[in-house]
Amino acid sequence: MSHRTMKTFAAALLTGGLLLTAPTAAGAVDLGPLGALTGSLDSGSLDTGSLGPSTPPNPDATPRLASVANFRDVAGNDGDGYATTDGHHLERGVFYRSNGLDKTSDADLQTLASLGVADVYDLRGDSEISNPMVGGTDKIPAGAVYKHLPIEFGDLTALAQTIHSPEEGREFLRDANRSFVTDAAKRATFGQLLTSIANEDGAQLFHCSSGKDRTGWTAMLLQTIAGVPQQTIFDDYLLSNSYLEQSNQKTLTMIGLALGQQAATNLAPVLGVETSFLQAGLDQITADYGTVDKYLSEGLGLDSATIAKLKGKLVA
Repeated sequence: MSHRTMKTFAAALLTGGLLLTAPTAAGAVDLGPLGALTGSLDSGSLDTGSLGPSTPPNPDATPRLASVANFRDVAGNDGDGYATTDGHHLERGVFYRSNGLDKTSDADLQTLASLGVADVYDLRGDSEISNPMVGGTDKIPAGAVYKHLPIEFGDLTALAQTIHSPEEGREFLRDANRSFVTDAAKRATFGQLLTSIANEDGAQLFHCSSGKDRTGWTAMLLQTIAGVPQQTIFDDYLLSNSYLEQSNQKTLTMIGLALGQQAATNLAPVLGVETSFLQAGLDQITADYGTVDKYLSEGLGLDSATIAKLKGKLVA
């Protein structure tokens, strides 16, 4: 592959953005000096325990999908579901989150169908879906209905050319989370998503490209509605770093080959999640609305009946 072709390919990878990674690698990639880049992600010393991506011993655990790396249950993948502050637990098997379904294998489609997925909500923008290198139409499990609710992120190809340090990449994603609060169009779409999953029957699955930013924000809102402690919410949010580790390593290798190791270093934070990303959005909620409850009602336009339906589905 020529150097020019590699540069085009790397730019295309980043067009899905920040919010897209290459397909999961069959095994760990030896990155040499690039391998340490994933350690820059602010996952701290998170002990994933039963939340992590290793094969759970419980046969009732949410299955891992080989072709959909960041697929998991909003309630937690194992056991009784995440505990709430009032002693209840989230109901598993109700809301699922994932990265894009454009490369879903037939076997994984059967698994999704067996989980009763009734509706699939695609939060990717049109440019992400249509990108010939990294996009693609979702593959939908039998019996499910596809619903496209795009939340755009603008020209992400330009992002690859304009981020000059890891901190610039981090600030871009902090700004992205802030925009979930300040941007009226994005608020309207999040409100539409939450209203729909509150009222539809069967398991509901929502996703963006990597399943970590727009999807992570939605999961946070649902867990907050249910009364999950904030530390649990952050721990769950950071799990994307574990679930996407292999695919992110592959993407960083491609970026390093095409654009140089410094470019890979600069863009490494954009492929993962850090506590400060989600916290930036939450701080914006505090600044603009005071509380998440007011953001839901005044910002997203959810009425009390819709919020009650969501909580009723979420809490066992």
